[in-house]
Amino acid sequence: MPMNPCTRQQPDSRHLVEIIELKWLLAGHGIHVHVEQLQTDPEYARRTLDRAAAVPNTALHEVAARLRLGLGLNAG
Repeated sequence: MPMNPCTRQQPDSRHLVEIIELKWLLAGHGIHVHVEQLQTDPEYARRTLDRAAAVPNTALHEVAARLRLGLGLNAG
């Protein structure tokens, strides 16, 4: 039976470039990122971005900050 596309939440691709950049930067530190889950699960996204903030890498901090803002996950 085919899946009804209306019953499945579609990922938001507006920030896909930053998500992929984050994924590869974190991979360099041994941290795996599940792209679709990052797009659809705000708690997973927060935890992942918190982990990115804890890694000593300026480029990673910058992309994580942009992504946090773009996903509306600012600390608050």
